[in-house]
Amino acid sequence: MEDRTPRKEDLEPIERASVDELRALQLTRLRWSLQHAYENVPAYRALFASAGVHPSDLRSLSDLARFPFTHKATLRENYPFDMFAVPRTSIARIHASSGTTGRPTVVGYTLADVRTWARLMARSIRASGGRPGDRVHIAYGYGLFTGGLGAHYGAEELGCTVIPVSGGMTPRQVMLIQDFQPDIIMVTPSYMLAIVDEMRRQGVDPRTTSLRVGIFGAEPWTQDLRQEIEETLDMHAVDVYGLSEVMGPGVANECVETKDGPHIWEDHFYPEIVDPVTGQVLPDGSYGELVFTSLTKEAMPVVRYRTRDLTRLLPGTARPMRRMEKITGRTDDMIILRGVNLFPTQIEELILRTPALAPHFQCVLTRAGRLDALTVKVERRPSVSATDAASAGHDLATSIKNTIGVSVTIEVIEPDGVERSMGKMKRIVDQR
Repeated sequence: MEDRTPRKEDLEPIERASVDELRALQLTRLRWSLQHAYENVPAYRALFASAGVHPSDLRSLSDLARFPFTHKATLRENYPFDMFAVPRTSIARIHASSGTTGRPTVVGYTLADVRTWARLMARSIRASGGRPGDRVHIAYGYGLFTGGLGAHYGAEELGCTVIPVSGGMTPRQVMLIQDFQPDIIMVTPSYMLAIVDEMRRQGVDPRTTSLRVGIFGAEPWTQDLRQEIEETLDMHAVDVYGLSEVMGPGVANECVETKDGPHIWEDHFYPEIVDPVTGQVLPDGSYGELVFTSLTKEAMPVVRYRTRDLTRLLPGTARPMRRMEKITGRTDDMIILRGVNLFPTQIEELILRTPALAPHFQCVLTRAGRLDALTVKVERRPSVSATDAASAGHDLATSIKNTIGVSVTIEVIEPDGVERSMGKMKRIVDQR
């Protein structure tokens, strides 16, 4: 793979700052953000009052633990615009979640917020190995979802040539990659696999394309999947992290020279790890739920927003900002099967270590009487016979039992048997 490490002189000053300088900046910005939320968002005034705190109580970064959490339910209760901290006429952009499980969560941006977002996405693309002049194929969805436009604005800010394909029409994705010769692709990892499948159907060797960097986000993915993508396409596979409620993509990003977990852009977002049950703040290095407080957002500041993503905070390496370990799952994606906790990423990891099986799978939960059961539907690779794939499925069931400690049923299905996703892959189908 081509060396894509950014030059040190191309980094922003904050990317070369000391940790002490970063912490001092965070404290100043955190004081402003809490005061801004308190003065302009009635919901935050009420939450602070209920918790018995005031922005003036923040004297050190550790004092943030005294302030109340913001939950997704908080945003839905104030739907659509009551979490905004600026007048309606100052809102330059509105995004929203899909709302498939209820009211969508709505987020707003001032023009300054949009510019900050663009700069942070540009920083993320550069950290991934992107350079001015690169052609960027964006296959994230455009619209109310933050992925497509967040990537688009960031690529333009860096000085790249943007190819705004959006999701879907997979044969066309392959044609445009062949014809337009992009250097970078930005897409969910599961949809990248669908694009690879289509390349092979068209007789295109994925290793011969122009792609040099893939920036993948919007869903958890494993180190094994990174290896699969990198070997299949002969390119760097880098993790971008974000969520609409905090900003969108670009809250954190891996650095191509280390690929050891996304560095959080801590000059704009203050991270904490808390116990998912008690809410107690845990020390760096502990595994728990990721919580964010925005430091510079004007339109919609968020205070201690519970992301439901499970990870841990680690020291910075390529940058002074702390890293987050790759997301292994979400509290709402955790499957509790006969007393054992497991995540789809754990199953993905074992599938990718079984050469006869393809990385396309779904976890189907059913209930017979009082007992829950899990069936993993996974495709065989096209080059593998049904007999060999069935044997591999038996081996996979044994691996899951030995590694995770729970018995599951493996159903090996034909290639293309799992519905392909143009965005976030639906890994869990609950039929209970």
